[in-house]
Amino acid sequence: MIETQKLTRLFGTLVAVDGISFSVAPGEVLGFLGPNGAGKSTTMKMLTGFLSPSSGTARICGHDIEADPVEAKRVIGYLPEGAPAYGEMTPAAFLAFIADIRGLSGDVRRRRMDEVVERLHLGTVLDRPIETLSKGFKRRVGLAQAILHDPKVLILDEPTDGLDPNQKHEVRGLIRDMGRDKIIIISTHILEEVHAVCSRAIIIAGGRILADDSPSALEARSPRHHAVCLKVDGADPAVVADRLSRLPEVAGVEDAGEGAWRALPAGDASLVAAIGELAAHAGWKVRELHTERGQLDDVFRAITTGEGAVT
Repeated sequence: MIETQKLTRLFGTLVAVDGISFSVAPGEVLGFLGPNGAGKSTTMKMLTGFLSPSSGTARICGHDIEADPVEAKRVIGYLPEGAPAYGEMTPAAFLAFIADIRGLSGDVRRRRMDEVVERLHLGTVLDRPIETLSKGFKRRVGLAQAILHDPKVLILDEPTDGLDPNQKHEVRGLIRDMGRDKIIIISTHILEEVHAVCSRAIIIAGGRILADDSPSALEARSPRHHAVCLKVDGADPAVVADRLSRLPEVAGVEDAGEGAWRALPAGDASLVAAIGELAAHAGWKVRELHTERGQLDDVFRAITTGEGAVT
């Protein structure tokens, strides 16, 4: 597994990463979340040996990244922020170069080259200089080099940045498939990425871990968890909002836009039955009535900035 203990990185007097400790086991896809400047990329660089920690340790599959860097890096596939590559090379030449570095040869080399080219749909650009490719294709070339040697550990910094929706869907599917038997960390600020691929999420800000839980458990900390959205036709919106706010199960009412209202639950109260009964008694024509699961962006903002509240 990946294990860190009090991992710290200073840049002069700036504390970029402040004594963080966590572990990631095989089969986990960990989303590493935080605002810009939170310390995400610095942590990724320390885990992969690109930066030395100022103090603390990181172990990759039992290998200390400082004391045993070569063995640690053998099991890591790394996609850095921005997917840097040699622009004058073609993807074919670049992947051949990576295969040489990784010690791939013979049938294994040919099979792995063919597999990553096919899985990341690089066949049409293999012989074009990387510097002429779109941002999306550059990102896919970067991901291809990260998985070429079939590593046990994948550390991906913004893996879908620059991809169109179809490409994002494909890459996220690939990550989910690989997550069954690999250790994967994804550094991202895209919250939908967490919903799509992660089994666990760490929220970091100011170089410190502020939350570590499953996405669903984090969503449950949102004030909107189990809120009910109601939209009716032919009723005075002010009256609907007032009647909702009078229900003892309702802690507050928000305008959800487009003529809908959101009723926030008081504690663990179930709102659907109470609101359904109110609508029937009032004779409202209900167009929409559904329970919300909570919004991760509310929790993220509250944890990282102190705005709002989480339960």
